[in-house]
Amino acid sequence: MKFFASLVAAFIFASGCIAFAYWQLLSPVAGQLRNVVFVVSQEQLDGDIPSKLLEVNLIRNVTAFQWFMTIIAPGKSVVPGGYRLNSSMSAWQIVTKLTNAPQLVWVTVREGLRKEQIGELLGTKLGWTSDQEAEWNAQKEEGQFFPDTYLLPIDEPVSAVAQRFFDRFNEKIAPFIDQYTAKNIKWTTGVKIASLIERESGGDSDKRLIAGIIWNRLNIDMKLEIDATLQYIKGNSETGWWPRVVPADKYLDSTYNTYRHAGLPSGPISNPGLASIEAALTPEQTECIFYLHSPDKEIHCSVTYAEHVENIKNYLQ
Repeated sequence: MKFFASLVAAFIFASGCIAFAYWQLLSPVAGQLRNVVFVVSQEQLDGDIPSKLLEVNLIRNVTAFQWFMTIIAPGKSVVPGGYRLNSSMSAWQIVTKLTNAPQLVWVTVREGLRKEQIGELLGTKLGWTSDQEAEWNAQKEEGQFFPDTYLLPIDEPVSAVAQRFFDRFNEKIAPFIDQYTAKNIKWTTGVKIASLIERESGGDSDKRLIAGIIWNRLNIDMKLEIDATLQYIKGNSETGWWPRVVPADKYLDSTYNTYRHAGLPSGPISNPGLASIEAALTPEQTECIFYLHSPDKEIHCSVTYAEHVENIKNYLQ
């Protein structure tokens, strides 16, 4: 009986030691208080997270944290994004944070969207109100909301979110500014042309050819007659931001209407990516002034209108 009691006592003591050791390993990291935005990438696996937490000195032990997370949050995954953590948090508090919604979310904006489309995307991702979306849409910097992947705080003011886009745009276009200046082209002109290229191209492979055709038309004072500018005028949230063009649209009264007005539209019609910005600067040398895309998105250009009409018959009828 005494042996059994001793065995039980030893077991309790050992269990207590183990529990105490694990508790020590799961307690807050000592030291000066540090606030950290812990970023979980879109490719990161849950199994990698404890090691990353140890790297930034937010936990004491990887194995203990993994065991603890399995116990208190079974079956839960960590959503990619940013989490506001600090060095005073225990493992319990960190696990609780990581298994709830992130405070910063990943948002990917593709090339060629207009600002209202980006506003709709941000509204969904950041939980914006209709007033916040309206504030976004009221901004005038079309063409400068650079398409990229962003990690955005869900509680950040609309103006601050917009500034992130502008900062990325300035960073990306900076290497091209001197090249535009050397060719006596305003960078704002380059962005307008890039926005047209982005909407008119079937892919990166034909961007420089379309750029060459646009420059050819501008150089001979020919109206651009680009359908995408009509779509920009007509677009809205109810009928679509890039609606189908009909012949009557060519008479729309707008400074963006390149069928009525010679030269470039009064502003960019989309937010172009780097390939289009570079294409506007380095157009393909061509004699073509007309082009169309066949249903397979292959471009067909022509020098004369008669050739263009023949292309219409061959590829679109």
